[in-house]
Amino acid sequence: MKTDTSHLRRLREKAGLSLRELARQIGEQPSNLTYWETSGTLPRSNVLIPMAQALGVSIEELLGKDRPKKNGRPGGRLGLIVDRISRMPRRQRKRVVDIVETVLTGEEAKR
Repeated sequence: MKTDTSHLRRLREKAGLSLRELARQIGEQPSNLTYWETSGTLPRSNVLIPMAQALGVSIEELLGKDRPKKNGRPGGRLGLIVDRISRMPRRQRKRVVDIVETVLTGEEAKR
């Protein structure tokens, strides 16, 4: 099955991942990703789930289908960070939230 030749690249860039970073996360060679992005050929079925997870999209969206309702989980690097934070003990999570809130409050004050 083929998809729009730039669809995979757009999803990867939207997730904020380089070609090498996505390849590392899904256990593939960057050259395979380059091929899939430029040819419009979809990856093998065993790569679809890890790729969708790394990009923070559903398999349907990865395949170019209509975007389903958002699952609330950010994609890309932010999604990986959120996953790591969610596995922290409650006290550490609270510290991270406090830091982020401080940063966001400072950003709002600059506007």
